Amino acid sequence: MFDFSQLRCFAAVAEELHFGRAAARLNMTQPPLSRQIQVLERVLDVQLLERTSRSVRLTAAGRSFLPEAQRILRLAETATHVTRQVAAGRAGVLKLGFTAASAYDVLPRLVTALRRALPDVTLALREMVSRDQVEELLAGRLDAALVRPPIVHPDLIAVRALAEPLVVALPAGNPLAARAHLAPGDLGGEPFIAYAPNEARYFHDLILGLLAEAAVEPRIVQWMTQIHSILALVRADLGIALVPAAAERLRFEGVAFRPLVLPAPRPAELVLAWRRDADEPLIARLVAILAELPPA
Repeated sequence: MFDFSQLRCFAAVAEELHFGRAAARLNMTQPPLSRQIQVLERVLDVQLLERTSRSVRLTAAGRSFLPEAQRILRLAETATHVTRQVAAGRAGVLKLGFTAASAYDVLPRLVTALRRALPDVTLALREMVSRDQVEELLAGRLDAALVRPPIVHPDLIAVRALAEPLVVALPAGNPLAARAHLAPGDLGGEPFIAYAPNEARYFHDLILGLLAEAAVEPRIVQWMTQIHSILALVRADLGIALVPAAAERLRFEGVAFRPLVLPAPRPAELVLAWRRDADEPLIARLVAILAELPPA
């Protein structure tokens, strides 16, 4: 079987139709160049070139073989380039999961930074709740995931991606909207739209926990899962809710947002998680890009 060196020698001569120019192009002398082509012709058992003291011409077989040789060389160059890019974490497919709420802030900024830094990486994005993302990570169907903490599985690693304050979302006509900021004690007696204990466990525990610490027993009128659905009910004047600050970017008409003042910070956190045994250079690049993201 012929090798790439022989193909390169043949392609150079066939394109230059001159042994001297081809040898100079390949940074070699003419005798080894001629020997390489002679070996190739013996391997193929055909004559590829007609040589005279004054000219070089392709035979019919040579004209047929040239585009195939060029194609093989291009494929080899592409394979080499792609392999090196993947090994360096600059190419490949990154399967990234995310929660719906992460799309309000950190996900768009992360995707923009990834596309700018790694234009040859293909992003495969999947929206799902944190519990499902953890299952997909463990099964190897996701490379990384933006999920709510805690991540306690021994096979997973997580770093903080975002920590944002909670704000009060309330109908614009609610008297509390006239205040510059609110405390948990101000919310007692108000109809409250809460997070479902199973489908939205992280926010359920976070918000009911901080209300309990403030000795506030919320008058819950609806249990919901997604933040945009909660804001839709706030807009319909069914009650108030606590949501992460990034939810203000949804710009729901008729919904007012006010800072929530707490004795100690209780931010809503988001983490980036991946498998501990992941042998994927892209993960390291992803983590580095996330760490360099400017604040929102």
